Amino acid sequence: MRIMMAALGLAVALGGLPMTDTARAQTAMQVAQSGDSVQPRRARPRVRIYRTPDERGVYPSYNPGPNAVRDCTANLVQEYRPSGTVIVPRMNCYWRRG
Repeated sequence: MRIMMAALGLAVALGGLPMTDTARAQTAMQVAQSGDSVQPRRARPRVRIYRTPDERGVYPSYNPGPNAVRDCTANLVQEYRPSGTVIVPRMNCYWRRG
């Protein structure tokens, strides 16, 4: 563990040293050579989505009115599953005038 920490500290210390002129020239040449073969990235085409005013993501979409009340009934129903029969809650709701 100490050897790894010493190696990491040495790498950080060497990376922090100022580069000589020959090292800068070599780095610049490598960047120039690698830059010639790389294609510039193109922007992805944008897709516009046109929605109608009625389309809100809720089906069916209707306005129940200002005084509407939600009326729900709940009961338990048997469901047949591979692991065996289970009892699950079910709820049915609708809007009515209040």
